[in-house]
Amino acid sequence: MFDPFIAPSGTLLGLLQRGRGDGTLHALAAPRSEALAALNHCVLSDPRHDWQVENRSLYYARLYLDLDGGIEEIERHLSDPEDHLDTDDSRTGLALAVLGHLASYGRDDALVLLRRYAATGSNWAWALDELALRDDDAGLRSLAVPVLARFPDDAGGRAELAATVRDAYEPRPWRLWAEDPREAVGARVRAASEQGSFDRWQRQMRPGGPRPGWSVQAVFDWAGQGLDRGSALHVPAARCLAAVAGAEDRPVIVEAARSGPEAARCASLHYLAAEVRDPVVLDLIEAAAAGPRGPVADAAVAAFERMCGEQAVDRARRWARRPDALGASAAGVLAGRGGPQDAPSVLGALRSAVRGDGPDAPRLWALVDGAGRLGIACAAPVLRHVYRETSSSQLRGRAARALAATDPSFATGFAVECLWDCEETTREVAALHAETGDLRVAERLRRLAADPAEEAEVQSAVRSRIGPDAPAL
Repeated sequence: MFDPFIAPSGTLLGLLQRGRGDGTLHALAAPRSEALAALNHCVLSDPRHDWQVENRSLYYARLYLDLDGGIEEIERHLSDPEDHLDTDDSRTGLALAVLGHLASYGRDDALVLLRRYAATGSNWAWALDELALRDDDAGLRSLAVPVLARFPDDAGGRAELAATVRDAYEPRPWRLWAEDPREAVGARVRAASEQGSFDRWQRQMRPGGPRPGWSVQAVFDWAGQGLDRGSALHVPAARCLAAVAGAEDRPVIVEAARSGPEAARCASLHYLAAEVRDPVVLDLIEAAAAGPRGPVADAAVAAFERMCGEQAVDRARRWARRPDALGASAAGVLAGRGGPQDAPSVLGALRSAVRGDGPDAPRLWALVDGAGRLGIACAAPVLRHVYRETSSSQLRGRAARALAATDPSFATGFAVECLWDCEETTREVAALHAETGDLRVAERLRRLAADPAEEAEVQSAVRSRIGPDAPAL
């Protein structure tokens, strides 16, 4: 995945890239041309580090509606010759998702553009998925011929079509097309569907990997073969060990965890951490983590994070002061499972992570959650910094939940802007906590309650504030 450029958080562009509620509020107060330029920049240059977990499309679509913005820039982006040279989903996926939301709000120009792109664009499958949710049957049937024309009527084309139909995210268009009386449409799609089902059945009848009756050594060998091919199989190998290993195999597994080949050592550490409650497992993890950074050390840290019980938490209290990956993992364990006595360690790790690795550090996720779970009030300044500066809308949402538990000013501060946030979970937190004495809050809650595109969880939270039994807004 590409690493996008993120503007400073104090700029309009930076706020919109992060998906912050203040981005919408600032855009509505800014000159319209400036706001639309920043909005188009975000939609055409996806600012997300991971589009699979971060939401932006509904947030940007709503802002297009609020600004009465046209889609000419999106159309130019989709029709650019670069579309057939750079076919990565990251180039056009966000723009297509925004068009889908605009179409659901009744923007016919967005619907027409999606249809045109599904017929001619390189990322046609994404556009078709958007249309499957919003277009009528007639509109979808009109795309059958141009879409099927992408697949030559030869062996290779038929195989590719079968795989496409089998793996379609939204099957509605293909089901409609299978009913088409034309031989070149209905018959082709039905044949492709049957072939896809047959391919799936064949894969199920010829599974790879472990078989019943395997020995512990066979599982180690399988994990080693995967490592030779560049595939880390130690987690599934640990599950296999749980199925085949008996009490008599434990000495072999312990020895493999202590000094075995790399793949066997990783698998054994995961197995022992999950299946065996014995202090020796923690000693083995400590020894592995102390070695050179690599698959074994990483597996030791990951195995420790999976451990349950008070012994693991007690050891985490000792390890939390370590300056390495195991120390960071131990602080995360305390954040998730520690008690009030662990608040200083969690707070120290939170501050250290922000100072050392910045507001986007992966280990912040567990620490931010822990600060909220433990109600560490003096963590609020750090949490506010993470909220403002992180480019991850998911981490910002976690910071908002932690602030709701630690910062008395949250209800009249960040909770208000969170009502416009790009993440539905963050909007839900805001709907539960935002101070309704603010006129903007009352109006926003009413809009969210009436918006058919809003998530059910958010609307449930809104109804708890504006329902018949709630205080009047």
